[in-house]
Amino acid sequence: MQYKAIKLVKRPDIHITPDLFETVTLETPQLDDGQFLVKQTHMSLDPAMKGWMTEDRNSYIPPVELGEVMRSSGVAEVVESKNDRFPVGARVVGMIGWTEYAVSSGQGLTILQPDISAEAVLCVLSLPGLTAYQGLMRIGKPKAGETLVVSGAAGSVGSIVGQIAKAEGLRVVGTAGTDEKCGWLEDELGFDKAINYKSDILARELKEATPDGVDLYFENTGGDVQHIVFNRMNVHGRIIVCGMIADYNAEQLSAGPNWINMIRRRLTVTGFAMPDHWDDVPEMMQKLAVYLQAGQLKYRAHKLQGLESAIEGINLLFTGGNTGKLMVEL
Repeated sequence: MQYKAIKLVKRPDIHITPDLFETVTLETPQLDDGQFLVKQTHMSLDPAMKGWMTEDRNSYIPPVELGEVMRSSGVAEVVESKNDRFPVGARVVGMIGWTEYAVSSGQGLTILQPDISAEAVLCVLSLPGLTAYQGLMRIGKPKAGETLVVSGAAGSVGSIVGQIAKAEGLRVVGTAGTDEKCGWLEDELGFDKAINYKSDILARELKEATPDGVDLYFENTGGDVQHIVFNRMNVHGRIIVCGMIADYNAEQLSAGPNWINMIRRRLTVTGFAMPDHWDDVPEMMQKLAVYLQAGQLKYRAHKLQGLESAIEGINLLFTGGNTGKLMVEL
């Protein structure tokens, strides 16, 4: 049987362009003992992919090598199996890649409960939710009554961060790039305040939204928000650095805040990446499932159609054009 896959064939300069990829037609191989074949149904698109495409060998994860199928996580169904732990009909989640079908021995794949949707898996129980939980709960260690600011709050990670924080009794302020996204954060997700970061009075709005200062800052974007919030941090505040999407397509990286305030306020600034924490994934998935079952985590998926839609569609992550967790429905 033939299927399509997309390989990375060039490194990006600044922007992700279609010539970086090649769509190929492959034949499904014969399975060896212990292997199984999956048909991918939903494929996640994430900002981290930009880093995976580059030549950077000092990052938290090796780059995708040229000529390899582009890396991504996804949800798939087992359609043929020589592995008793992964029977035909089982659904799995894990790193599958930009491909319609894949052969696996099970490493890195987790069997899903039959009653949970693929959208819920990719929006909450996979990379976005895990990243949100690790950063906020394990690094930030929030306490009820504290104030959290999260940038990129309408994104797949930021929206989960804010909702977990609300469930834990925090005051939550988010920034996003459109009034529609800000309305969704306040009206649907229960944020105490959402601010359009393109506002001409951004500093004033952030000050008014955080009258008692800021205890935790979950950083997804960089940009002007970072400098304003950094100067509103309370003593012993914690800054969790998850992403800097404003710089991912920038020709020159932006300057960070001056460290004097870090000393004065005794701040803790921690960067993190999820590959350091894969061993904790099952436990974190269980924690996230509790919030989800309690109705404390809402999500929305922005779905593209067909494998090759990923080639152009991934750039929605860097323009802010996606409304919800970006994924491809195959």
